[in-house]
Amino acid sequence: MYTSPDNIRLQKHLIGSIIAALFCTFFAAVYEAFSFGVYSYFMIFAFVAPLLGCSLPYSIILFRNKNIPGISALRLWNSGIAALTVGSIVRGVIEIYGTTNQLTIIYLIAGGVFCISGIAVWLFHKTEPELSPFKFRDNLEKA
Repeated sequence: MYTSPDNIRLQKHLIGSIIAALFCTFFAAVYEAFSFGVYSYFMIFAFVAPLLGCSLPYSIILFRNKNIPGISALRLWNSGIAALTVGSIVRGVIEIYGTTNQLTIIYLIAGGVFCISGIAVWLFHKTEPELSPFKFRDNLEKA
């Protein structure tokens, strides 16, 4: 398989999302071990957002090796998945504490907006800007 700089960047994002999912799993296990038998499904399933939201799509894109998203689309998408993950953890902490808060819906809204924006940039913005920091760094390495 040809490893272009875009493939390498996407592989790094894939590894990062797998690490994030593992961290969420570990965090939920430790947090609930000290919660005296109280648990929250939001805390238990916080790992699902980075696993299914990043790892699965990135693996499919790398396997197909076509139409790799640009850095701005990846950053928007990752921000959305991060907002959904953090929102799930915060909601889990609040539920384990034994209270409710309606402001946690902001995480869902922000995550959705970022994810939709990332998809829109990926679909409608076909070329990266010429002065991308990655292209500038690559040109410096070639010199």
